[in-house]
Amino acid sequence: MAEFVGAVDQGTTSSRFMIFDHGGNEVGRHQLEHEQILPQAGWVEHDPIEIIERTNTCLQQALTKTGLSASDLVALGITNQRETTVVWNRRTGRPYYNAIVWQDTRTDRIATALDRDGRGDVIRRKAGLPPATYFSGGKIQWILENVDGVREAAENGDAVFGNTDTWVIWNLTGGTQGGLHVTDVTNASRTMLMDLETLDWDDELLGFFGIPRQMLPEIKPSSSATAFGKTLASGPLGGEVAITGDLGDQQAATVGQVCFAPGEAKNTYGTGNFMLLNTGTELVRSESGLLTTMCYQFEGERPVYALEGSIAVTGSAVQWLRDQLGIISGASQSESLARQVDDNGGVYFVPAFSGLFAPYWRSDARGAIVGLSRFNTNAHLARATLEAICYQSRDVSDAMTKDSGVTLEVLKVDGGVTQNELCMQIQADVLGVPVSRPVVAETTALGAAYAAGLAVGFWKNTDELRENWNEARRWEPTWSDAQRDEGYGRWRKAVERTLDWVDVE
Repeated sequence: MAEFVGAVDQGTTSSRFMIFDHGGNEVGRHQLEHEQILPQAGWVEHDPIEIIERTNTCLQQALTKTGLSASDLVALGITNQRETTVVWNRRTGRPYYNAIVWQDTRTDRIATALDRDGRGDVIRRKAGLPPATYFSGGKIQWILENVDGVREAAENGDAVFGNTDTWVIWNLTGGTQGGLHVTDVTNASRTMLMDLETLDWDDELLGFFGIPRQMLPEIKPSSSATAFGKTLASGPLGGEVAITGDLGDQQAATVGQVCFAPGEAKNTYGTGNFMLLNTGTELVRSESGLLTTMCYQFEGERPVYALEGSIAVTGSAVQWLRDQLGIISGASQSESLARQVDDNGGVYFVPAFSGLFAPYWRSDARGAIVGLSRFNTNAHLARATLEAICYQSRDVSDAMTKDSGVTLEVLKVDGGVTQNELCMQIQADVLGVPVSRPVVAETTALGAAYAAGLAVGFWKNTDELRENWNEARRWEPTWSDAQRDEGYGRWRKAVERTLDWVDVE
């Protein structure tokens, strides 16, 4: 009898396959990084072929390491880096261009033009998103306009689009031999092309970007027994397994953190930071720079919406200390280096490498380190980097309170940066509320597994999933209100210094 659920987590820096038991415990995993391709300033790409090859290897190796086979898996869930855009030929299976990653800013002129002539207001109303380089629609338009032959291929039905969930599912279910071209509501809601009320592609929005409708995948619920097909028996799993869950990574983490009630929120600390607040079946339109987005939809049930604050650069700022500056040899060293000082020494670092996302949405911003004096050391910069992660989350938390009227009582956290205990203590201090990390920190993959397992009855309902959630660590705030207000005031001053740096036409 099948006793486990598998989850593919196709992320920004790596792909992995994880296996969970009925208690939500990790049974096994395999993970491989892929190349970050940076052709010029502001451009970020991935090789889609490398991504699917690494994903296939992860599937095989995780089963080998655990001694399991496809027949031991009751279902498979998919979760993915959202907005990252792949356009490929459905007949050959070859991408026309590298995947354009969510961090990429080459579409800033497209986004700015949308706002200049009023189309941006229509996008906000229908899709819940501001026109921004972040989302998929502008990336598809850029490929159609700049890669030879793609426009013609799209119009005759050969060129198709997907975020990386669609690319992975299409390949796992057969590729050129009948692979399913599908996505779920959460990924579709990140394109600027889907109407949040109808849950369908919108012809007016497609017209804004000049995108032929036939390029787009069919939109399905996030959890469905039949929507996403089965893996090929001859594929990397070596057997047929039903794919029954598909969620964008931040929505998957929300499910993994069992934030099923309106007012429950989580914050994921990865390459960027993403805070989601469940608003239930009510579509709450943000007036404070947040995104109105899909949270999830389980088959046969009404869609659940969320407010989201997306922050482009958090964990990747720590990577920048390692890879570009060379002041640490690994991410974990950022904590030990930052602990060498008691405070930031007056230094504030705003890592606006890709502009500023929520709640500012300023593509003209660029990174800045301010407040430097001869006194400061690399330890102060390391501390300022950790504080930047936390202050950006404060920006988003304040906007959520303003939009929803819900005051945060505790923040559930997950993702790699949560292993940095100093950073989590700073987060509690900056917010003034407790920060709680669960026993199973890999909530993104777990959420995809939960969606897949619910669809086939492996878990009966969300109450059963709540029983699996256990707290591993809690950080209580230690700063005074005066400390908190002074630090945040200086942060906002630092943010102002980053604005209007790049001229956007």
